[in-house]
Amino acid sequence: MLSQAAAGIVVAGAFGLATVWAPAQAQESVKVGLILPMTGGQASTGKQIDNAVKLYMQQKGDTVAGKKIEIILKDDGAVPDNTKRIAQELIVNDKVNFIAGFGVTPAALAVAPLATQAKIPEIVMAAGTSIITERSPYIVRTSFTLAQSSTIIGDWAAKNGIKKVATLTSDYAPGNDALTFFKQNFTAGGGQIVEEVKVPLANPDFAPFLQRMKDSKPDAVFVFVPAGQGGNFMKQYAERGLDKAGIKVIGPGDVMDDDLLNGMGDAALGAVTAHHYSAAHPSAMNKEFVAAYKKAYGNRPGFMAVSGYDGIHMIYEALKKTGGKTDGDALVAAMKGMKWESPRGPISIDPETRDIVQNIYIRKVEKVGGELYSVEFATFEAVKDTGKSKK
Repeated sequence: MLSQAAAGIVVAGAFGLATVWAPAQAQESVKVGLILPMTGGQASTGKQIDNAVKLYMQQKGDTVAGKKIEIILKDDGAVPDNTKRIAQELIVNDKVNFIAGFGVTPAALAVAPLATQAKIPEIVMAAGTSIITERSPYIVRTSFTLAQSSTIIGDWAAKNGIKKVATLTSDYAPGNDALTFFKQNFTAGGGQIVEEVKVPLANPDFAPFLQRMKDSKPDAVFVFVPAGQGGNFMKQYAERGLDKAGIKVIGPGDVMDDDLLNGMGDAALGAVTAHHYSAAHPSAMNKEFVAAYKKAYGNRPGFMAVSGYDGIHMIYEALKKTGGKTDGDALVAAMKGMKWESPRGPISIDPETRDIVQNIYIRKVEKVGGELYSVEFATFEAVKDTGKSKK
């Protein structure tokens, strides 16, 4: 193992920066660089994760294994070039012990080589493309993968009278994963894709695509848009009359994000999605989590919030296991195979892939107490990322 000072010189050299290093000091704090989109189209993702991390630390305290936890929050606007520059500054200048967050896949991928060079854990709390954890041995994910939910909704649709589907997916890696895994399972079950549309990730106008989809007369529209865009999609879906035409919405749960669902109106009623979290999840732990989050922030948590909550929990538990030591290899080893009860249900970290294993629930949007919720009606337990398990 390199000494801390030597490791710093290697990192600085790898980043092409001048090698200036202060004498090593006993570290009293553990620094977590939290890189999130706090502005722009993905801002709801950043706010949910930031809120959840704060809530966890209010509940559990800010000291673990004798070390004070210091969060350094940075806004990357979900722009990968920003993410990479910010991560570099956090590692070299702030000497963080973890980098965490990552609202979209390109942001998580941009930082992977830096995590490897610096030998520090990269905790992915949002991005959902299967390949992410394969890009660095230091990446561990507490969010989800699109393969986990898209395979299950594909099977469900084929078995529940949905014969013809039009697909609308965001044109980047998670959208491609969602489409690939849905199609694979839906068509294997006898279903037919009648229209396939990819929309731009940034500021999409869904209306012209939705007209095309309506004209193809499908039984349902399979939709993947990232967290934060579902409200706009459902508004245009209703404006184009797809709900009145009896065309159902199905997909992974990203489109029905809890922090936007209530604003979607009755057009969302009956939408069936597969996902790892709903604010309506009936466990006692989740009821406490939702109540605490609502009290702190005035709205309900969504699936990004629970991913952030579990991400900071995993950091705390890894530090407990290492006795506060911040060696990156030891921390990642501590995370492998870790299991705990989350507000979403039981979860674990696959020791082989460093990816999350979790329940996937099939849910239907219903009115509960005058509000819209995705109400779970079927559970698939301990689902691994099929994007890797089938390789």
